[in-house]
Amino acid sequence: MKVLLIGSGGREHALAWKLAQSPRLTKLFAAPGNPGIAEHAQLCPLDVDDHAAVLAFCRAEAIDLVVVGPEGPLVAGIADFLRTGGITVFGPSAAAAQLEGSKGFTKDLCARYDIPTGAYRRFSSAAEARAYVEEQGAPIVVKADGLAAGKGVTVAMTTDEALAAIDDCFDGAFGDAGAEVVVEAFLDGEEASFFCLSDGRTALALATAQDHKRVGDGDTGPNTGGMGAYSPAPVMTATMVERTMKEIIEPTIRGMADSGYPFSGVFFAGLMITAKGPELIEYNVRFGDPECQVLMMRLNGDLLALLHAAATGTLDQVSADWSDDVALTVVLASKGYPGAYEKNTAIGTLPQGGQGDKIFHAGTALRDGRLVATGGRVLNVTATGATVAEAQARAYALARQVPWENGFSRSDIGWRAVERERG
Repeated sequence: MKVLLIGSGGREHALAWKLAQSPRLTKLFAAPGNPGIAEHAQLCPLDVDDHAAVLAFCRAEAIDLVVVGPEGPLVAGIADFLRTGGITVFGPSAAAAQLEGSKGFTKDLCARYDIPTGAYRRFSSAAEARAYVEEQGAPIVVKADGLAAGKGVTVAMTTDEALAAIDDCFDGAFGDAGAEVVVEAFLDGEEASFFCLSDGRTALALATAQDHKRVGDGDTGPNTGGMGAYSPAPVMTATMVERTMKEIIEPTIRGMADSGYPFSGVFFAGLMITAKGPELIEYNVRFGDPECQVLMMRLNGDLLALLHAAATGTLDQVSADWSDDVALTVVLASKGYPGAYEKNTAIGTLPQGGQGDKIFHAGTALRDGRLVATGGRVLNVTATGATVAEAQARAYALARQVPWENGFSRSDIGWRAVERERG
């Protein structure tokens, strides 16, 4: 099979690395890709916002499957355009991608189909949102309704913090994404990420992970796109996975189909495990980043077969097998992230690591033959081990060998699980 992978981040490098291992793959293209992805795929200078150009490329190269990595192109309707042109696509329609593209859409779906989630209100007026927060008090959660690159959510521990977050949204800090705001109840518990494939009818549970959103050790500082992750998530026991499927995923699949938006692709459910059980924080319609990196390290077998089955309505004919090992990834970011940071800083030759180690490229480029950092989150240093503590030790040992003066990382990825292991 000839495959086109759309995207350029660490998630897409992990997908490319795993897709390249498939015996079904004959040729892998990536647009636009990055230097890490180039080790596994032929990079194409396609403008992925130009859907007609992507379709023309697919036809010229006889592409059998397009795998869309990031959420932006999905919300913009690239899957619809390519499917209309006769191309098989892994990823939801624009209508189904509203699960990520609009926080309010998802909350309304939860209310309609009794999916457990925090109580909420939607606002298109700053004054009304502020009045509601004053009435409810803190802690409380403020979310920009649309896509904000993982940064449009404020878990406000004080009323003043919530009011400031509302002002940020309506003052344009997140562009059009903040034109509407969702204010919801604070959920107390432990967060986890759950991944599940869907072909519109059948659901195939994948694996669990936990990520670290805040920039600083001890989960302090501002939210980021993610500073590290590990899989599996210890809090997601077999019972909790079963409840998540029954109470959250399956009603969502039914609800989306009943609403006329059948969902084909990957559900990434952000969960809060509360005293009552799993509750939905939000849905994403693509693999997480950096959660995808740890999932791909643990997946045994053929990723291409799974994605193709989801895209062609044959998910009931495949199964996923997972290593019992733990995988953990540490994000190396540019100093200053998630605020302003210097671009095009030089990175030396990356260490190879040993068996079970992998460095995924997230925000890198080649300039005059030199590897440079072009993004906020730049490298994902990933390792496996029999325990979280072992995977953590190996990942940080490898990270210390990366020659990049402008990089930094958290020093405690996996801390909660390590504490749990120690009893």
